[in-house]
Amino acid sequence: MSSLMAKVKEEFKKVLPPTIFFFVILHIVALIRSLMVKETGLSLPTSASVLISSLILGKSVLLADMLPFINRFPDKPLIWNVAWKTLMYALVALVIHYLERLYDFWKEAGSFAAANHEMLIHISWPRFWAVQILLVTLIFNYCVIAELARALGKNRLKTMFLGPLPTSSASAHS
Repeated sequence: MSSLMAKVKEEFKKVLPPTIFFFVILHIVALIRSLMVKETGLSLPTSASVLISSLILGKSVLLADMLPFINRFPDKPLIWNVAWKTLMYALVALVIHYLERLYDFWKEAGSFAAANHEMLIHISWPRFWAVQILLVTLIFNYCVIAELARALGKNRLKTMFLGPLPTSSASAHS
């Protein structure tokens, strides 16, 4: 039983960073969307739906990282993997973003085909692409940080970013 708990703890530690990252950026996206549509009366995602999306994206990143083709360029300069992973994650984000908008229309239209048709006619494409550009930019930043952590090691990156972490003996004397 303890090996199962250890595995669950390990998986939780892996999924936590991307989930937290996506939780923060999806709130930023929701805030920006809110500011863009303030006068239109459109409903916006709640923190609960942002949390669910973050959990889905966090687990998706974890699963995608296990696929053999996601880490295609481990021996090339980091930009190769950053660009490749940004493209892969951005395609997933595009599909999720599109489906999220489609769901809003599906509630009213009654069928998938009718909802898709209504969405294609009535969606604000400049707003849709503005949000998508923001997502790609944020995903790119995530990929840069993740690749730096992979290349340098998480502890070294943490030390570079936050400074030396106190050791247990140094904190005991304080």
